[in-house]
Formats: sequence, C-alpha cells, structure tokens
Amino acid sequence: MNRHTTLTLTAFALLSMFVAVPVCSAVAQEKQKVSYKVTAENSKYTQQQFLDVGDSAGHQVRSFEIHRTFPTNAPVIDGIKLKEIWGRGVSDYIDYNGTATQYNVYILENGDKFFSRTTVLAHSVGSGQFNNMSVGYITGGTGKLAGIQGIIRSSGSSNPKSGFNEVQTDIEYSIGK
Repeated sequence: MNRHTTLTLTAFALLSMFVAVPVCSAVAQEKQKVSYKVTAENSKYTQQQFLDVGDSAGHQVRSFEIHRTFPTNAPVIDGIKLKEIWGRGVSDYIDYNGTATQYNVYILENGDKFFSRTTVLAHSVGSGQFNNMSVGYITGGTGKLAGIQGIIRSSGSSNPKSGFNEVQTDIEYSIGK
C-alpha cells in the first residue's frame, strides 16, 4: 500500500472511533418513562401578578408560581419518589389565549432535583377557564440526577383567577453515567 492510502485509512479509522464512542454511550442510556396527574387539590397557585397591557381588551401578561405535591401515588424518577414541583413562569394572553414560558424545579424525596423549561400554548374555553398543552426539555439535575436529560409533555386545565389548576404529565428521560 502506498503512503497516501495508509494515511487515508488511518484517518478514517480514527474518525470512526470518535463517532462510534458517543453513539455507544448514548445507546447505553436507557430511556425511562413516567406519567402522572396532579389534581386541583394538590396544585396551588402560590403567587400571581396580572398586568393589563393596554393595547387591546383582555390582553394581560402575568407572572405566576405553582406548587404541586404528591401526598399519594407519587411518580418515581430513577427509583426515588417525586415529592413536589415548583413551577414559575410568565404568560402573555389575550382573553386566555396565548403562550407562556414556565421553569420547573422537581424535588425528589432524597433532596435531589431536576429542572425543566417548557413552552405552554393555552386556549380559552370560556368563563376565565383555559386548556393548555406544553412541551419542554429537562435542563439539568443535581445529585443522582446530575446527568439527566429528556422531554416533558403536559396537558391541563386552569382558571388563574379562581386558583384552579390540574395537569397530566408524561416524562421521558435518561441519566448519563
């Protein structure tokens, strides 16, 4: 073999190793799925501030905080029960139709946490009530969950003025080693 062919084959072999190692590592991270529902009794708005924008009737921006707990049937993340979720966000609605961005802190029984950022799409169903769908990504974690990554999908119903809020959530995640 000539020198050029040997150099080309060696470079190709090295490049293949750099591509194959991350793929093998990603395959080794088994995806987990968990689903749960938080009813209105266990989901409370702890803070809200509504501001009228003033450009059209019913246009408001709102900052909010939601606290969700699991007194029974807590979902399990990597073998540990989920204790509570704190969600904080900002919405931009006209008559309860619009979008919101929400940041969530999930706290497990052992104190480990993971975090997500979700985008919410809401549509009014009348009388201050709206339905919503959201999707977002897990942005990091602490302790045993330091390498967590995944996606979160939710659907729910809310009435911010009365304090009503409930949600059904599906989480797909993997934890890198």
